[in-house]
Amino acid sequence: MKNLIWAVLFIPVCSIAQPLHITAWGGFAGYQGDLEGKRNNLAQSNFAFGIGFKYDLTTNLAVRAGFNSGKIGADDKKNEPSLRARNLSFQSRITEGNLLLDYSLFDLSRNRLTPYLFAGVALYHFNPYAFDTLGNKIYLKPLSTEGQGLAQYPNRKEYKLTQFALPFGAGLRYKVVENITLGYELGLRKLFTDYLDDVSTTYVDPVVLAQAKGPKAVEMAFRGGELKNSTAIYPPEGSIRGGAKYKDWYYFHGITLTVGLNTAHTKGGKRGSIDCPKID
Repeated sequence: MKNLIWAVLFIPVCSIAQPLHITAWGGFAGYQGDLEGKRNNLAQSNFAFGIGFKYDLTTNLAVRAGFNSGKIGADDKKNEPSLRARNLSFQSRITEGNLLLDYSLFDLSRNRLTPYLFAGVALYHFNPYAFDTLGNKIYLKPLSTEGQGLAQYPNRKEYKLTQFALPFGAGLRYKVVENITLGYELGLRKLFTDYLDDVSTTYVDPVVLAQAKGPKAVEMAFRGGELKNSTAIYPPEGSIRGGAKYKDWYYFHGITLTVGLNTAHTKGGKRGSIDCPKID
């Protein structure tokens, strides 16, 4: 019985090395939604970074945990011509914690280069804001720009600023030395909200909105009148403001660095195994 217990405890460890790595990356954060239809548009991307840990379960499969931070944003002035008259904009800091499974196509103990895939779950926080004509930073959620949370619009619920996402993506790793790799990674986030940019459905009655949230809410809900030589007025209730059919996305991409904190012991010149107690 004693020998059996030792076997159960040590066989999984002896069968393969299980090194731990620290990871870091730097690059860009971007967004796709009602104010930006293109993905990977560097013109409306911002710097982002992340740190984390990677733990190898096998030579190809690993589990990762990380923290990412970056700013996203978009402006109708850089949008499609048909949408520029709306003149909306937003920015938001994204902070994210994630847990991922990572699969490398090739074993880096035998190869210098490998593509890889990853997927998992993330918890992220956002808080969209814009700047008014005086340059004041105005957070948009409290204004209920599309009637969210107002009794007159019972089907429009307030959105939560902390939500779950499904991250997935791919990358390429290059082994510089035995325990250091460099690479490039692109990760998309499948979201369950269309209010990352505070734009989703239709305009509400400006009188109702002003009575409930004040004139600043009406000002930030439609900004076409701010354009030079514009004679635009607030659109009629029910006019299209955004497209609720498709949810928003955000993404990260950049250069990655992975450093091994402990390396596998070797036996007989072979990497990937460790000395184990002899079981009689």
